[in-house]
Amino acid sequence: MTGVGLLTAVGLDTAESWRSLLAGKSGVAPITHFDTTGFSVSIAAEVKGFDPYQFIEKKELKKMGRFIQFALAAAQEAVQQSRLQITPDIAERVGVYIGSGIGGFDVIEREHLALIQGGPRRISPFFIPASIVNLASGYVSIRHGAKGPNSATCTACSSSAHAVGDSFKLIQRCAADAVICGGSEAAITPMGVGGFAAMRALSTRNHEPEKASRPFDRERDGFVVGEGAGMLILEGLDFALQRGAPILAEIVGYGMSGDAFHITAPDETGDGAMRAMRATLADAEIVPEQVSYINAHGTSTPYNDRLETMAIKKVFGDHAYKIPVSSTKSMTGHLLGGAGGLEAGITVLALRNQIVPPTMNLEFPDPDCDLDYVPNQPRKVELEYALSNSFGFGGTNAALLLKRYSG
Repeated sequence: MTGVGLLTAVGLDTAESWRSLLAGKSGVAPITHFDTTGFSVSIAAEVKGFDPYQFIEKKELKKMGRFIQFALAAAQEAVQQSRLQITPDIAERVGVYIGSGIGGFDVIEREHLALIQGGPRRISPFFIPASIVNLASGYVSIRHGAKGPNSATCTACSSSAHAVGDSFKLIQRCAADAVICGGSEAAITPMGVGGFAAMRALSTRNHEPEKASRPFDRERDGFVVGEGAGMLILEGLDFALQRGAPILAEIVGYGMSGDAFHITAPDETGDGAMRAMRATLADAEIVPEQVSYINAHGTSTPYNDRLETMAIKKVFGDHAYKIPVSSTKSMTGHLLGGAGGLEAGITVLALRNQIVPPTMNLEFPDPDCDLDYVPNQPRKVELEYALSNSFGFGGTNAALLLKRYSG
């Protein structure tokens, strides 16, 4: 891992996002993207102050949904940080793999309104390429001239964790030397918020936005929708060393599983999450006791937090109580399909800086959630291996294992 590009509700770049996370800053606030009159939920973790014209020409902007804009911005930062120059001689060996769970909801809603108000002639010719999930990968590959493997995952809230893991495997089997990968999401729209609210999945703590996302807390009542992007540059070690790349961390394990249980609820025994984590440790050929940090999926929903805790205890046994576990969704909100890429990037920074970011708003202990969740303050810890979990609707699970790079 040689580059990290983060665009979040708490920062417009990686450095600002990381500082905000360590400071415990919440990005949750009243929604400004649309009028929330009549909505049961009026809060979200919006990206604030984003100027797409810093990254995209005006004439091109109408051709891409907000999630594509985020992907381009975060990928540009990651590429610059990695000092990766995609010249013609290596272009076919550099891939792009970006996940998104929702894609261009903003464009879909806008163009549907145009259809209703003006008929089919009012639909933009850019509607489809501006909204479909794989166009984030498409635009990033065009921008940087990456001609290698190009794909996109759409596996709900596991989307970009799967994108990062799949990219790792592409490099491992010599199908690419480097991959620009991660995820992006921009679903803070009337249908996005309204749909999740109709499922009763969202927090309704509208009067205290900054305290609404409270993973593992007894008073949690749902997740908070977030937006943004998390992009990584993955490279084969020899390739990175040969070009003198700044190596931030290594990815050493990837596991995935299916619950085969319910379309939205996690398996009541935590079995799917447990098997994904075990598969990741097996892929890396390490034992549970070697893991020193877990960036949890930690959505702040009653079911997820309890069952993820249960799964962690099944995988790690007594060692589970010795591992710092934190959910940065307490500050960034839940980026849905973009969460795994963002949180993998945060885990890289934790390893690089030997600091675990906190779980904010953990005020009232839940007896079912009894691990060390690093409440409300960051913590200096000696970290060697760190796990990042992502679980999604449909029972799709992913876990990534990262390692401190020591040269």
